[in-house]
Amino acid sequence: MTISRRNVLATGAGAVAGLALPGAARAEDHSTTRVSFVLNAETLDGGEQIVSLTLNTSRLGPIDPAGLTTGTFTVHAKATSPIPIAPGDQIFSEYDLDRAVTAARLDRHGDIVLDLSYAEGQIGGGTLGYILSRGRNVRLDLAYTITQNTPLVLRRGRPVTITRFVQGRLANPEVDAFGYDTSGSGLKYRLYLPARHGRHPLIVWLHGGGEGASLPDGYYDNETTLRANRGALGFATPQAQQIFSGAYVVAPQSTSAWMQDGPRFAPLIRQVIREIVREHPIDTDRLYVAGCSNGGYMSMKMTTVYPTLFAASVPICGVVAGDPPLIPDAELAKISTPSWLVASLDDDTVDPQANTVHAHDLIPGAEMTLYDHVIWNGHTFSGHWSWIYVARNDPSIRGTHIWQWMAHQQR
Repeated sequence: MTISRRNVLATGAGAVAGLALPGAARAEDHSTTRVSFVLNAETLDGGEQIVSLTLNTSRLGPIDPAGLTTGTFTVHAKATSPIPIAPGDQIFSEYDLDRAVTAARLDRHGDIVLDLSYAEGQIGGGTLGYILSRGRNVRLDLAYTITQNTPLVLRRGRPVTITRFVQGRLANPEVDAFGYDTSGSGLKYRLYLPARHGRHPLIVWLHGGGEGASLPDGYYDNETTLRANRGALGFATPQAQQIFSGAYVVAPQSTSAWMQDGPRFAPLIRQVIREIVREHPIDTDRLYVAGCSNGGYMSMKMTTVYPTLFAASVPICGVVAGDPPLIPDAELAKISTPSWLVASLDDDTVDPQANTVHAHDLIPGAEMTLYDHVIWNGHTFSGHWSWIYVARNDPSIRGTHIWQWMAHQQR
C-alpha cells in the first residue's frame, strides 16, 4: 500500500505523524485529536523486532472493541542507519514498507494495541542494522507512520478520528530491566539486578564482535549487547533466576572488539566486576563468565589472566586459533576454571575443530557440546549462532543442563 502525501502530516522518530479521514478536522483545527504511541519490542533469538504498537487512547474514553479490526489502522515503518554509509558499503536490515496488522485490541488500560506480523528472519521489523564493512550492528532510526482508515466508536456511540499520531519511546521490558552505567575503566555496561534480597552470584556476558563499538562519529551506544541476541537476557529470565536463586547479570561493551586487544581489555573487565562487587552484595565464590564468538575468546582469556576469579566459564564458538594463536596452547592447558565449551559443526565463521574442539582437548576437565546445526523453534540460523542454545539452556551432559551446571560451580 502507498500512503498518500495528502494524508501524512509529519513522519520521523519522535515526530508527529497524523492521518486524516475525508471530512475530518485538519491538524490545525481545535478539534484535532492527538494520540502518542509506543513501539513495543522483543529480542528474538535472531535479534530485536518491533512486535506491536500501543496507542495511548484511553484518555479518549471507553472504546467499543467491536469496532476494532485489522483494517482500522495501517502501519508503515521506515528504518535507516544512524550513521552515514560509505558508497559501495552495505547495511543489512534497513527497510521502508507497510507492516501487517494481525490484531487490533484493547489492553487493560483501555489503550489500543496493534499487533504486527513478525518472525525470525522476517524483513521489516528489526531494530538493528549490520554494517558489512565494519562488522558492527547499529541501532536503526525508526519512523512509524499510522493511518486511521475508519472511525473509532466510543461506547457512548460518538465516532472519533485521530488526526495526529506522535511516535514515542521504544519499549522492551527485558532490555529495559538492565540499567546503564560506565565503569572507571571507561567501559560502558548494562546491569540486571535480581529481585531477591541477599547475596547472589554475578554472571558476566561478553558479546560477539558485532556488538562492539569502534565505529566513527563516536558511536558507542551501550544498546546492541542486549538487542542483537538473547545471550545476556537469557540469564535474566525467570527460569534462569530460579536456577541461580537470583543472579546479577552484567554485559560490558567493548570499545572495539575483544579479540583485537584481549590483554588490554582483561583488566578493564576486571574493574567492572570489582566495582559491581563493591556496590552490590555479590557472592564472590560464584562469579561466572560466558560469551560468544569474540566473547567466547574473551571468556577463555579472562580465565587465563585471572585463574582463580571465576567459578565457571562458558565459551561459545570462541576463537583461539591464529598466527600467532590468540590463546597459546600452553595457556589453554593451564586453565583451572571449570569450562563448558559450545559450538556447531556447521559454523563457517569460526572453525569449530581448530577452535572449540582444540581448546576443549587442552583445557583440563573441560566439557563440550557440539551441535550439527543451529535450529530453534523450527527456524534454521547461521551455524555460527550457537549461543542461541546457551541462551535457552539447551546444552546438557549426563542429564544436567548448562545453567544448572554453572549454578553448582563455586570457587
